[in-house]
Amino acid sequence: MSLMDKWTGKRNGMVGQVGQVEQEALGSGSSRETGDEALSQALANFKLSVHAWSEAEFSRPRTVVLGVRHRSWRLAASVALGCTLVAAGVSGGVYEGEQRREAAKVAAEARAAEQQRLVAAEKARQDEEDLLAKVDSDVSRETPSAMEPLAQLMAEDEVQK
Repeated sequence: MSLMDKWTGKRNGMVGQVGQVEQEALGSGSSRETGDEALSQALANFKLSVHAWSEAEFSRPRTVVLGVRHRSWRLAASVALGCTLVAAGVSGGVYEGEQRREAAKVAAEARAAEQQRLVAAEKARQDEEDLLAKVDSDVSRETPSAMEPLAQLMAEDEVQK
């Protein structure tokens, strides 16, 4: 099909039908003014050119580009991402377990230090009580320890009389 056939309206071996109104507008111009005739002619030509262009676009050969899809990289990327997620989950669990063990160790050390402090406080209290008891026994004696040798001499004198 040539371009001239398209402009004149011939399609597929047949004369194209322009339409009853367009044919009358083209053929019978006696009742219309020349401006209307020119407008009708321009519209008819525009319609023919649009149809010719559309026909040319629809009938031209098209090349279909088939994109080769490589899905192997997608598979590798998804496996790598899955492995990364599993490794992150496992390492997060290990890290949390280590944190709990460390916290338990610190708590055990704090309890041991508290026990040692309580034992030391109890020992200090016991030592203080012992010291007070010794001072009390030293103060409550009949004769002071510095005078004890004289007290023994006096006790011997009384026994000799």
